[in-house]
Amino acid sequence: MYSGYNFYDRPLAQRTVTQVTDPNTAWFAQEPHWILIEDLLQGTYGMRKKHRRYLPQEPRELDESYDNRLARSVVPPFYQRLERMMAGMLTRKPVRLDDTADIIREQLFDVDLQGNDLNVWTYETTRKMVRYGHVGVLVDAPSDGGRPYYVTYTPRQILGWRTEQQEGKQVLTQLRLSEIVTIPDGIYGEKEVQQVRVLTPGEYQLHRQNATGDFSVVDEGRTSLSEIPFSVAYAQRHGFLESRPPLEDIAELNLKTYQIQSDLDNQLHISAVPMLAFYGFPSAAEEVSAGPGEAIAFPADGRAEYIEPQGKSFEAQFRRLEQLAGQINELGLSAVLGQKLSAETAEAKRLDRSQGDSTMMVIAQNVQDLIDNCLQFHAQFIGNATAAGSSYVNRDFLGARLEPQDIQALLSLYTAGTISQETLLRELAEGDVLGDNFDVDEELEATSNGGLDLQSAEQADRLVGGLGDNAGSEDPEDADTAEEAGA
Repeated sequence: MYSGYNFYDRPLAQRTVTQVTDPNTAWFAQEPHWILIEDLLQGTYGMRKKHRRYLPQEPRELDESYDNRLARSVVPPFYQRLERMMAGMLTRKPVRLDDTADIIREQLFDVDLQGNDLNVWTYETTRKMVRYGHVGVLVDAPSDGGRPYYVTYTPRQILGWRTEQQEGKQVLTQLRLSEIVTIPDGIYGEKEVQQVRVLTPGEYQLHRQNATGDFSVVDEGRTSLSEIPFSVAYAQRHGFLESRPPLEDIAELNLKTYQIQSDLDNQLHISAVPMLAFYGFPSAAEEVSAGPGEAIAFPADGRAEYIEPQGKSFEAQFRRLEQLAGQINELGLSAVLGQKLSAETAEAKRLDRSQGDSTMMVIAQNVQDLIDNCLQFHAQFIGNATAAGSSYVNRDFLGARLEPQDIQALLSLYTAGTISQETLLRELAEGDVLGDNFDVDEELEATSNGGLDLQSAEQADRLVGGLGDNAGSEDPEDADTAEEAGA
């Protein structure tokens, strides 16, 4: 049977890779799952550009009528909002660094050499990971000895790879990354060209497209690391460097909402204006017009009235839109956050919450491992393997504030000596009892000096010492004067 959607019938047999720009079989299998999501991220404008692919033209629908319907169709931003929300939950609190050297901390204020600090970079990287299913980060450094920086690659940019088992671990031995670079064009202009970065342990090559469309090596060299400094984080893993978008079902429901809402808006647009109908006029009668300054002469059995649809069929479409919104809410908030807006028992809420939290916990743990690996590569580039430290990514996704009884329980454990002051302060900080700018380490240092900082403590010691010296070297004449005054 004929179908114009042969896109879904793409063969997934083993592909032959001969050019540096040829994607491998795993890339080719993942790519269909990205297209709808990428188009939804372009909003209404991007979906209108694809017109009949996402908004089919009905049989016998005129091209002009379809164009008018397309121009009135708007895409609800369900998917975009949910992707931002999930990434925002991880960065609701800043990424915490433990035992990381000051030199690395300072460089992380501009982690990608694009002006983004670690928290902003983590937010954008997490969005890409949720969008595609996984994401890769290359820790690179200029060949002239400049500072390391992080570059995020989506699965669309990861064209191919080779791995080997070394000491029980799967290790990358070759990696091809697609990049778009801007080069000068003429005196004032510039243009974008594609290049492919080929990485092997300790070496790199840059293949850039020339004016004829061919790729040639424009740069190559060695790196100071004996491995490929590339780390991967997964949101829904299917294999090594292979995944599926965790919000793909939400994207499909977003498309369905767009289509049904387009049909409903078009019907409401047509039927919103009542139509004036004349009864008893012969079909050969002259054209009749009606207006506030006109009068119409009717035959004996003639009449005129406005007709409009009763709208019973519209209710079904309105209910369908509500059902789709509810499904998106269930998948987005319940499956991800474990919360429903409908009434349910406390036990059901607890189970749903645990399932949703576990989904977000997996994402949070993968992002944390990604940052830890990047810190290790960063430390190796600067020649200090012990400077990396570790990171902690927020797990408090909903920002639930500790209840008074919870705070009292923590205080009781602290006064009983069961937990340390550091544990108490960290629990209070993570429970939104203390401010976002509260620094546990600074507070511990301050309280270790009796509430005074080091400079204030030194000033207090000098003051006490000065008073003691004055008391021990009192002038005899002053003492006699004091005795006479006392007498």
